[in-house]
Amino acid sequence: MLDYDREADAYDSSRGGEPRAEAAAAAVLGLVPDRPGRLLDVACGTGIVTRRLAAARPGLRVTGADLSPAMARRAAARLPGAVLRADCRRLPCADAVLDAVTSIWLLHLLTDPADVRAVVAECARVLRPGGVYVTTVDKAAAHDVGSDIDAVLAPRPRRPARDAADAVTAHAAGQGLVPVGQASFRGLGQGRSPRDTVADLRRGWFTMLPPGDPRTEELAARLARLPDQDRRRPDPVFRLRAYRKPAPGA
Repeated sequence: MLDYDREADAYDSSRGGEPRAEAAAAAVLGLVPDRPGRLLDVACGTGIVTRRLAAARPGLRVTGADLSPAMARRAAARLPGAVLRADCRRLPCADAVLDAVTSIWLLHLLTDPADVRAVVAECARVLRPGGVYVTTVDKAAAHDVGSDIDAVLAPRPRRPARDAADAVTAHAAGQGLVPVGQASFRGLGQGRSPRDTVADLRRGWFTMLPPGDPRTEELAARLARLPDQDRRRPDPVFRLRAYRKPAPGA
């Protein structure tokens, strides 16, 4: 996993910046009921999406939470007084106090299925009856856009997708949450170019291919032979799922 304290300063610029954040926030808010309440953005990172959630819904009291000190500091600069450091597996919230919880680009980072279950369980615990949990799913698959880069990378080893939509839905059901919607948004500015993909390979962004591994260099060589080395291929399309905590007797 990346060192998010070290990545914090360059995180936004390397991942689509404000255009991607705007698209993400709009899609999330399409799944959150438009009424006053409290929303917690779990693993909020730099707060680039969290800030937009707060600005778009003045009736929502939006708080961000992140475990990384550097990420939390950047988020706090965007949302003064509304960011806390917290482990998403043990949220510092009482039961049933929030109207919405979001986790954007979080579950795919968790390698242990028990951690995914713990996060979903915590998000369910802190929701009021009628509250909604919104999360990204199938993060890795979003980047497979049918390009020539994808064709080169197809043989690479992959770890199981802990954020697979069916698995997340099963975890949610285990906590009494029911599916209530889904959406998608484009990761604007995140399309891969061959040259950038080679750099990502060599810095270890493809988690099953460590830098210096012969397989890494073989793929890098094949990518280097593709045409249009600096042309970005299509942007990824990210998927969201929403789950509601039923009211008693519903």
